[in-house]
Amino acid sequence: MRAAFDRVWRFAAVLANEGGAGGPCVRRRYRDLLASLARDRAPCGRLAGALDHFRKVTRSYWRGLFRCDDVGGLPRTNNDLEQFFGSYRYHERRASGRKVACPGTVVRGSVRLIAAAATRSRPIGVSDLIPSDLAAWRQLRGSLQRRQAVRALGRRFRRDPVAYLRSLEDALINQALPP
Repeated sequence: MRAAFDRVWRFAAVLANEGGAGGPCVRRRYRDLLASLARDRAPCGRLAGALDHFRKVTRSYWRGLFRCDDVGGLPRTNNDLEQFFGSYRYHERRASGRKVACPGTVVRGSVRLIAAAATRSRPIGVSDLIPSDLAAWRQLRGSLQRRQAVRALGRRFRRDPVAYLRSLEDALINQALPP
């Protein structure tokens, strides 16, 4: 048991990256430890199967495992991010009275989440509400309206699927026929 936990702690030390090495270096060290784990399983005894499972799970997470070492300033965990989204969901539920997330979050979530983050950092004044880049603001409004239109089409399908599919077929036939 001690040998198995010793190996797990070595993996944790490599991932902690106290020296601040770059992603390729951390990746190489971790890969070397995985190779040594595959070669020398005997000291781990009955826990060798658990360490095989550890290797398998590590392979499945490999693509994102070293992202924080590749990108400067990226936090090692996403706990703060999870807390932020959880807080947003909590306040959205309190405001709407719903037990589930508001459907508007799907359409306007990119704007609502930024607004929630901004209001936490400081009080928002009238001057903050005036768009500084009118073209970017119009582009954002257009994308939000397109998302809303897609959701409305989905509701039309759920309300009467036969009529909706018939209207699509008619539009397709009208496009295919010459005028």
